[in-house]
Amino acid sequence: MSITRREFITGAGVTLAASALLSGRSEANPPMPQPNLQSLDDWSAVRDQFDLSREYIHLAPFYISSHPRPVREAIEKYRRAIDANPVLTVHPAVFGIPSVVGLTKTDIPYLTQTVREAAADYVGGNADDIALTDSTTMGLGLAYNGLMLKPGQEMLATEHDFYPHHESIRFAAERTGASVRKISLFDSFETISEDEIVARVRKGIRPNTRTLGITWVHSASGVKLPVRAIAAAVDDINRKRDEQDRVLLIVDGVHGFGVEDENVADLGCDVFISGTHKWIFGPRGTGIVWARKAAWARMRPTIPSFIAIDLWDAWKENHLPEGLTNATWMTCGGFKPYEHQWAMADAFQFIRQIGRKRIAERTYQLNDQCKDGLAGMKGIKLYTPKDHNLSSGIICFDIEGMRPEEVARRMLARKIIMTKTPYGRSYARLAPSILLSPEEIDTVLREIRALTAQA
Repeated sequence: MSITRREFITGAGVTLAASALLSGRSEANPPMPQPNLQSLDDWSAVRDQFDLSREYIHLAPFYISSHPRPVREAIEKYRRAIDANPVLTVHPAVFGIPSVVGLTKTDIPYLTQTVREAAADYVGGNADDIALTDSTTMGLGLAYNGLMLKPGQEMLATEHDFYPHHESIRFAAERTGASVRKISLFDSFETISEDEIVARVRKGIRPNTRTLGITWVHSASGVKLPVRAIAAAVDDINRKRDEQDRVLLIVDGVHGFGVEDENVADLGCDVFISGTHKWIFGPRGTGIVWARKAAWARMRPTIPSFIAIDLWDAWKENHLPEGLTNATWMTCGGFKPYEHQWAMADAFQFIRQIGRKRIAERTYQLNDQCKDGLAGMKGIKLYTPKDHNLSSGIICFDIEGMRPEEVARRMLARKIIMTKTPYGRSYARLAPSILLSPEEIDTVLREIRALTAQA
């Protein structure tokens, strides 16, 4: 006999008004201020939402972000609620049911689902297609390790992907016996084009290829891939294949997610993986995986889920779960810093309030200003394309005669935070974001010009 959600969780216990926990109507949990969502029509007002030190110019939002005020306040609200009453707060919020101690009613929202719905609204998909993770790295590991591959099948990647992507593929190959191959999508930054990239994808896919892993925006160079065009090419190949032989297009999207004005669910990929503690300005230690139902069905979970009640039911009744893998199964269990996970919804709301289109336009504007300035300097080699179709929010360059780490070190001495790319071939790297002003970009360019004179 199937055990219902309520039957699984309910035991003899107490009855009380749990709604006070999150609303702050108790002595142990005094009222919390509501998130301050003042008008963000002005970019200085957006910057004021962050506690970023004004002593520095921050050019590395792709690394890890500062929390804006609404996210900070949400984290604090949830932390205080958990500290005041851990069980009566966490249980209904995570599982969507009253309580392990037998509450029959609670006004605490089903926050796990609230977060999935907020993420789905942002990607343009359905909450049922969203799995919650802790990072892009975790998402990549879950997706690739979950694939049901076998010897003789191939996972195709590109030479431009980052360490966690390549390692996740390698681990999956060792586990399944599938092979791995990497292709280059372009030879020169000067001649790179959408047509060349798509042609190389078509040529690279073989009859035994089952996955194609790509990165939306390359942290190695700032190149943005034309995901829609690649997806169309893969779809054309898949139309000639049986369902079990189709190529899954898996995208590491973290450096486009929060910058580009795109519905991820409409890009054409099968799996999209991203952390939300970078360009989304979400809580640290959070991320998502969005996938089509057919793609989820080709995976198996790695870590047991807490929110998949049908898996709990199967375990309680001592039989294997029925049905195909879905996003709920793939949302990892284990107790977490829930105050961070739940505040993801506030991060998506913050981005929505600013406006996705405005964010993309502002990011392009500042990046154009920076790239134009760099391109006009003697001794600078700019790698990132100027074309918005092939670039996003990251810029990579070299100063002739100066190593990238030296560039970053000297800029830091000038209170400008940038990085070098952590790849075999390294470049100096910066990322103008909505947290900067044109005047700050002018300052950055002036300091780089001064470095070129010293090189």
